[in-house]
Amino acid sequence: MSLCYHIVTYGCQMNVHDSEVMAGLLEAQGYFPAPSLEEADVIVLNTCCVRETAEERILGRLAELGRLRRRNPNLIVVLAGCLGQQEGTVERLRRRSAPVDVLMGTHNLHRLPDLVEEARRTRDLREGGPLVEVWPDGLAQTRELREGLPARRDRGVRAWVTIMYGCDNFCSYCIVPYVRGRERSRLPEDIVREVEDLASRGYREVVLLGQNVNSYGKDLDLGPGRSFSALLRRLDRVPGLARLRYTTSHPKDFTEDIIAVVSESEHVCENFHLPAQAGSDRILRLMNRGYTRKQYLDLLDRIRRHVPNAAITTDLIVGFPGETDEDFRDTLALVREARFASAFMFAYSPRRGTPAATLPDQVPHEVKLARLHRLIEIQNEVSLEQNRAEVGRVLSVLVEGPAEKDPGRSAGRTRTNKLVLLKAPEPPEDLVGQEVPVLIERATTWVLEGRAVT
Repeated sequence: MSLCYHIVTYGCQMNVHDSEVMAGLLEAQGYFPAPSLEEADVIVLNTCCVRETAEERILGRLAELGRLRRRNPNLIVVLAGCLGQQEGTVERLRRRSAPVDVLMGTHNLHRLPDLVEEARRTRDLREGGPLVEVWPDGLAQTRELREGLPARRDRGVRAWVTIMYGCDNFCSYCIVPYVRGRERSRLPEDIVREVEDLASRGYREVVLLGQNVNSYGKDLDLGPGRSFSALLRRLDRVPGLARLRYTTSHPKDFTEDIIAVVSESEHVCENFHLPAQAGSDRILRLMNRGYTRKQYLDLLDRIRRHVPNAAITTDLIVGFPGETDEDFRDTLALVREARFASAFMFAYSPRRGTPAATLPDQVPHEVKLARLHRLIEIQNEVSLEQNRAEVGRVLSVLVEGPAEKDPGRSAGRTRTNKLVLLKAPEPPEDLVGQEVPVLIERATTWVLEGRAVT
């Protein structure tokens, strides 16, 4: 009898790629993708706990799965990812009588098929509690990184490649170092081999993933020339690759050689994602970000001098503990001065186990929401101005497929990662994977529109 699986993914691009690996592992054991959640024999929730809202959505989904379990007593439910790694999760699941058969963390993805089978064998012996296998970071550090794990990637233009795991920065608001562990880099030759394989299979764009890609290679004693910029230079030469991106970078150690690589390379794209988080020096110190407002803006100036067509995006948090009206005005002023192409903007969410969660002067919820709405309003004005400046220009667009809401048009992205809807003589499906010159004729806050030109 064929067994089917379904994976629900929450959170960042790294979780998206982890889900691709988990799907590959299950399919290597003979599982098939389930046509629907209701038809799955194994359901995996690949979780995120960076913000409270994500955690609550996951716990709400578990309540829904309880109804599926009543209809299918043989269903195996796996809770994996960052929430699985967080301290106290087992107790929270038991208090809620959550229908979880396997609780695993971020360090042992390769164990998924074995844990599913063990949970199936021992279901009647566990008295309703989950089978728990969560490796602490200390144990994970003693194990070699697993290479060559299968991944079920969706057919398309873009592929994700993890180059390092974990984070050593310990920003005071962030749970990531506690659930993803300390930094560990993959060997450059393993990364190059994976990217070459993806390019040979028709993937045109690769996105390199890490919590802080600038730190790549610092934990490897491999001698000079093994830094992140050296890796970018090596991957820029991979045959068949059209575009190379990376995320995320930390402003405090974004070096001149990375700027030089983007300026000089053929395929490394001119979009820079540099999370500022705040515009107030006082709040940046409380966040343990390691740079000042001036240092951040100086970095943007250096980037724009060497890469004049760069698009810079960012992350911003409002309502950090102790944030005053003046601190918030500093963040609004930063947005106006930095001229971000776009931004991911959030209200601060306390995370258990982080220093910021215990700081005094927590900002009231309604104040955080009001500040967030104002920040979004200002950034949207800047984004619209930035996009309107593209009207009349011809931009190279890597076509990804038919537009979701208008199948008669194609959708793709510029090198600076702006979404473009375009009209072309060829059917949209014939343009997938091609770089097409597009005359931009209209701009909105989030999308550019145009037509293909010869």
